[in-house]
Amino acid sequence: MIGGLPGWPVVLRDGAVLLRPYRRSDAAAWSEIRLANQRWLAPWESSPPGRWVDLNSPAAFRYVHKDQRRSARLGEGMPFAVCLVEDGRERLVGHLNLGNVVRRAFCSAYAGYWVDGRVAGRGVMPTAMALAVDHAFGPGGLHRIEVNIRPENGPSRRVVEKLGFREEAYHARYMHIDGAWRDHIGYALTSEEVAAEGGLLARWHRNRAAAS
Repeated sequence: MIGGLPGWPVVLRDGAVLLRPYRRSDAAAWSEIRLANQRWLAPWESSPPGRWVDLNSPAAFRYVHKDQRRSARLGEGMPFAVCLVEDGRERLVGHLNLGNVVRRAFCSAYAGYWVDGRVAGRGVMPTAMALAVDHAFGPGGLHRIEVNIRPENGPSRRVVEKLGFREEAYHARYMHIDGAWRDHIGYALTSEEVAAEGGLLARWHRNRAAAS
């Protein structure tokens, strides 16, 4: 346990999908993915000043990693590197964070994620989300996970919809994204909604098998 956050650090895996804490050595791989995916990612992310190439350089990763470690130490987040393990080799392909963790009567967190567009459509992010949510509802001691997504972001919305998150709110001008205040759709899931199914990962596997 770090800083009073139950269940962290942790490594989670299902098949080829592996979730783990970030390492300083991830800098080059993180930067390569971010730079290669500018068109795929930039329209959906917050709008800090600066050029994409500078904000996503290996040097910039040092600040990202420092902020993630601080969040985990304070018990405010679980930042995961999303990896694929293929032919015995692990490679970074995305990011998933359970952030803004609030305890006591709320026991909730917000989930945010992105994935390399070159592996999109392979079930990587739904599997990663299911792993992280099950961990959050179990050892993490949380009760509710919320995800807020721009209405236009179809791929991201499909992740939570495949997993059975409830659409429960429409947030007008919710967050400054890609240069303007953007509306978001709010999705949520509580531990009771998946407990009887053996967890979110079990639900995801059943739904995926039924659709194949």
